[in-house]
Amino acid sequence: MWKQHHQLTLRVACEANCSRLNIAWWGIPASCHMNRPMASRPELSLMAVVGLILIVSCLSVTNPQASASAWRRKVGDSAPPSAALEQAQRFFYNGNYEDSAAAADALCVARPEDLDACELRTASLLFQIKGALGETSARDKTTAWKQCAACPTLMSAFLADTVRGQTSIRDRLTVHPDDEDALFFLGKLDLNYVWVQLGMLGRKTGWDEYWEARRSLDRVLEMNPAHVRARVARGWVDYIVGSTVPKGVRWLLGGGNKKRGLLSVREVAERGDAEFFDRVEAMFALWDMQVREREFAGAVASARTLARDFPEKRELRKFLATHDPTALVIDAELPTP
Repeated sequence: MWKQHHQLTLRVACEANCSRLNIAWWGIPASCHMNRPMASRPELSLMAVVGLILIVSCLSVTNPQASASAWRRKVGDSAPPSAALEQAQRFFYNGNYEDSAAAADALCVARPEDLDACELRTASLLFQIKGALGETSARDKTTAWKQCAACPTLMSAFLADTVRGQTSIRDRLTVHPDDEDALFFLGKLDLNYVWVQLGMLGRKTGWDEYWEARRSLDRVLEMNPAHVRARVARGWVDYIVGSTVPKGVRWLLGGGNKKRGLLSVREVAERGDAEFFDRVEAMFALWDMQVREREFAGAVASARTLARDFPEKRELRKFLATHDPTALVIDAELPTP
């Protein structure tokens, strides 16, 4: 009875605020739904976490396994893991998600314990799916899915990699429950899964993963309050819940505070003492939040900083072309925005 009452309460509240939430459910035919057990809590509330993935790109996609094989042939099996991971990360932040997914897959297959590479793989596949759906130009989500020839293959790869990663990490946590890396990456994989289920498939599911992600990230920050990536991920949860969910029902999601989330991400991004790609992740999060808050002066400054290292990132170039053309990174080999 409690569950039914609060599902109805949240449904009414969210539908009443649908224009403010600016969140669209992806309508997928029943035949496309994944066979997962229903969550034990009101699942509709998970629409709050749709915004946890930051930048959306439109790009061409190919078979992910074929891409992985091609990438392995290109770089060779002897490439140092650290250098290969750095290249995969550069692909990702430049918006080249196909190469990022292939590079991360090669690393994850060779070293399954490399949680950073395995999580990057799922994030890259996520953005490939989003880009492929966008390329259909169909406004209706069901139509977009039907027209997306690459999406079923990409989705199968994403789900398989996610389940494999979650299972491995949960087994690891059974033996070492305070493993900081395992806790963090379980939270990241869970949030990637939640985004795909809501943003791509429109399924009102993922409640268990959402709560597991919150608990995992909170535990990481209890043990290590200075954990940069956990602060950023947790800051996004705070920001999205605090800015898009009606105040009266935020408690159903464990609460949220937009100002606290923005402050946390800003502090991490502006400190400058984090590892390079950890700070890059924080800077992209800060830029996204600044754009959402219409803090365009700060957003331009953040975009300039990011564009120096990632000039191929289409969203950065388009943003700077609109808001500060003099700061646009020019590269003759790149197409105009």
